[in-house]
Amino acid sequence: MIQVEGLTKYYGARAAIRDLSFSIDQGGVVGFLGLNGAGKSTTLRILGCVLLPTSGTVTIDGYDVTKNPHEIRKRIGLLPDTPPVYDEMTVGDYLAFVAQLRGVSGTQVTARVKEVEKTCFLEDRHGDPISSLSHGYRQRVGVAQALVHKPRLLILDEPTGGLDPVQIVEMRELIRRLKGEATVLVSSHILTEISQICDRYLVLHEGAMIADGSESVLANKLGGADSVEIDIVGGVDKAVTASQAVATVTEVTVWPSGAVHTLRITASSDVRASVVKALVSAGVDVVRVDKVQGRLENIFLKLTHGKETV
Repeated sequence: MIQVEGLTKYYGARAAIRDLSFSIDQGGVVGFLGLNGAGKSTTLRILGCVLLPTSGTVTIDGYDVTKNPHEIRKRIGLLPDTPPVYDEMTVGDYLAFVAQLRGVSGTQVTARVKEVEKTCFLEDRHGDPISSLSHGYRQRVGVAQALVHKPRLLILDEPTGGLDPVQIVEMRELIRRLKGEATVLVSSHILTEISQICDRYLVLHEGAMIADGSESVLANKLGGADSVEIDIVGGVDKAVTASQAVATVTEVTVWPSGAVHTLRITASSDVRASVVKALVSAGVDVVRVDKVQGRLENIFLKLTHGKETV
């Protein structure tokens, strides 16, 4: 779906991005991560045919962004960080207008508007002026306009920005439903959210690509150990001894919490099954097991502060 080679963009003498190269197959959800100013939005805007690159090549679905932008726009849906809506229009009229701009046939416009309004939970806002909508609903309208023509590629720049917790969950579920129907690129600062929807991450730092892969792949490349949290009832000393005896376990710490204690176990491999077996054999009651190492926040901090490249 996407092939990028040596992509560079200068603003005056400053390089916003430099020499980016990556490819993305059809389907799946890919997250763009980076600190403010890392080059995420610039990259997504070039992919969305909003900006021209200074150098390098970008092809989307076989078309070059500099030579065939109109063909690419027919195939993509773009939600920039500020939703591109017209305040004076109603939700329904605006979505119909966008559908026509995107080449949806006249006989299909009404049906597509109804479909995306249902998908984005906008059915009860069809006749409302966009100027009257809250930020959360405006964000939904932004997603709806990006979907109205059934794009093969969907680009979402900070789709959960400014949303309340309920709206964030709704947006997350919406992106999950789109998986498989289109390739989805998501840029977000809310790492706990993006970690729940993405299959792969591209990490940018100071305009350069410093990491590419799934959460587990990035953790392994960084040499990170696996950590497991296990809640137990009683037998703390026996639990620590049994856990420490498991091969590849390097550290066991205990967090007391009333009748339930939490073991944080660090190892050089996934030891969940082995540790649980050892605990049960030692007569310790296990009430929760959770693999926590490789959490995206830890990986992101190590990459952007340590400036490692994987």
